[in-house]
This record gives sequence, C-alpha cells and structure tokens, in this order.
Amino acid sequence: MIRMFLAHPASSLAQLSSARIFFCLLLCIPPVWTSCPQPCQCTDHSGAMAVLCSSKHLDAIPKDIPQDAVFVKLDANKITQIPNNAFKHLNHLEELDLSRNAIEKIDMAAFRGVADGLRTLDLSNNLIQSIPKEALVKLNAKIRLSNNPWHCECALQEVLWEVKLDPESVNEITCQTSVREEYVGKPLIQVLDSGVNFCNIHQKTTDVAMFITMFGWFTMVITYVVYYVRHNQEDARKHLEYLKSLPSTQVPKETISTVL
Repeated sequence: MIRMFLAHPASSLAQLSSARIFFCLLLCIPPVWTSCPQPCQCTDHSGAMAVLCSSKHLDAIPKDIPQDAVFVKLDANKITQIPNNAFKHLNHLEELDLSRNAIEKIDMAAFRGVADGLRTLDLSNNLIQSIPKEALVKLNAKIRLSNNPWHCECALQEVLWEVKLDPESVNEITCQTSVREEYVGKPLIQVLDSGVNFCNIHQKTTDVAMFITMFGWFTMVITYVVYYVRHNQEDARKHLEYLKSLPSTQVPKETISTVL
C-alpha cells in the first residue's frame, strides 16, 4: 500500500479525498425519508421525523406512515373512524393530532402500541358522541376531547375518571345530549363538580326498569289467576243451571248440594 501510494501519489490523494467527501455526505447531510404517505410531507423536526398530513382531504388514516415517525399531524381532513391497531407500528410516536376531522367511531384498540410513548393526543373538533374506555385508559398522553357532540352518561364519566385531560380544554367538553335533559348544553366538568354522578343515575334507571318489569309480571300472574277463578265459577254456574233444568226425579238433592 505504501509503495502504491509513493508510486501514484496523485491517484491516492484523489481516492482519499473522495472517501472524505463520501463520509461527510453521510454525516453532514440530514437524512432523507425513503417512505412518506401520499399526499403528505415528511420532514425533519429537531432531529425527529414529522409526518405532515394536514388538510389533505384524507378520509382514512394512511397505512404507510413511516415507523420512525415521532410527530404525526392528520388534522383538518375527512377521517370518520379510527380502527383497531391504526398506529400499532409507530413505536416512536409522541404527538398525534386528529383534530378537525369527522371522526364518529373509535375502536377499542385504536391506539394499541403507542401507549407508552405518546405524549399528546388531540381529538378535538370531531363528531364523537361516545368513546370506549378501553381505547384511552392505557395512554399516558395529555388528551384533548373538546368540541365534540358528547352524550353525557355513565360511560363518558368513567372515561374522564381514567384519562389525563388537557387542562386548557377541559371546560370545552360539553353535553350535547344527556341522560338528564337539564344537563344538555352544560360543560361536563361543571356538571360533575356539582355532585352529579351519571353512574348512580344509570343504576337508579336500571332499578326502576327492573321494578317495572317485575310489576308487569306480577300483574300478568294476578290477571291469570283472576281469569282462572272466574272461568271456573262460570263453568260451575252453567253446570248448576244444567242440573236444575233436569227433571227433579233424575237429580238427587245431594248432587245439587255438592255443586252449591
């Protein structure tokens, strides 16, 4: 090698220069993402991958989001559902923005696989009326649920007990519908702070339903018994009239007494 270098100094210097340029390109130039969903943009954000899909007219969550994505923005689209395992392959995901869509349904395992790393989850300004508790309880993320047409009931109350809400938007979780008419249009947190417990209301409603059902069965039994007794009395009366209509010589007095 030394002899070759001494014999061809210019060529060796050129090779060394090329190697230095190659390593500089590897170390100095920011990485270029090899995969990016269409029509999204994938860019570097403080050394981490950001997938920007805002306002791209998407009606479903892209399946080809890069695995090393840290920030994913899917806001202002037309997404209607978050299916099970939608983000399972995104092990590095920290921020997920799904706000300003048309989301109505969130499956129970929608966020499986991102529970440990996810830091913020924005579900605000959608069409969500209810959400399964199992979809959110394992998340450590700060969650925004504001400006959705929530149906205030026991299930939603249980969700709020389990998740970590964004304090800046908690007052914007409003009851559009409710199991009690007087709570419609009010912030859910305000209703709960006043001492209302939707789960107790649910239990009372269940108890009343059971009582009504039992009363209905009891009424049916009493009606049947009354009908049975009256029917037997009517048969006995007809039989007695028949016996009285027979010639007196053919009807022993003991038989009539027994019927009476």
